Amino acid sequence: MSLFDTFDPVSEEILKPSHMICPVAGFPETVVLTFEEKSLQALQKGWETRAAAVLSGGRDIPVYAFIHNGRELGMVQSIIGGAATAALVEEVLALGAKRVLLYGACGVLDSALTAGHFILPTAAYRDEGTSYHYLPPADYVDIPTARRLGEIFDGLRLPYVKGRVWTTDALYRETRNNVEKRKADGCIAVDMECASAMAVGWFRGAEVYQFLYAEDSLDGEAWDARTWGAVPASDYEKYLRVALEAAARL
Repeated sequence: MSLFDTFDPVSEEILKPSHMICPVAGFPETVVLTFEEKSLQALQKGWETRAAAVLSGGRDIPVYAFIHNGRELGMVQSIIGGAATAALVEEVLALGAKRVLLYGACGVLDSALTAGHFILPTAAYRDEGTSYHYLPPADYVDIPTARRLGEIFDGLRLPYVKGRVWTTDALYRETRNNVEKRKADGCIAVDMECASAMAVGWFRGAEVYQFLYAEDSLDGEAWDARTWGAVPASDYEKYLRVALEAAARL
């Protein structure tokens, strides 16, 4: 049995999200997932929040509810990696959310995309394992929500680029040959969660959105760290505000 034989559309899963999570009355319908603790700190500094629920994820992970532009939203700090993120998306949906917006950093495969540039994935290359449990085998998972998110970014007058991304499980195995293959295929960035999260959205019939902001670059003879590990707090606040403005319009 290979990885491509793992999708099982006939029999039900033994462990369900509902075994771990019960719906919460009045839970926010839109939840933002961030991967940066500094973004969550910025939220708690600038908005009045309340604890709406707690996710499992191997440790207690609080979901905070708050009001932004007259809309109640939720926010949670996700765990890096497709498998962990997919599980948290499952639990957020089980709590009562109808849509999820993820945002975080990525590496670029095109050096013209400067640090901080916004990227809206239109499809994600499935170089991870989680998506194959949610969807039939294919190279890519399409992201139809990119169109609506692009309209919102247009309305906010935010510059961005759309394109395919490469989702991988192996941060330290992004080899030169594989980078060139993904570039030839039209990928402009690499991340670790997009394909997995989008597969959950397709399978559960939920709206999952994602935008990325550029950090390091793999487009060159050597890795270029750029702002990796050196993003100022003011930028995290900026990314947070973009995420909340977008989420309030979904």
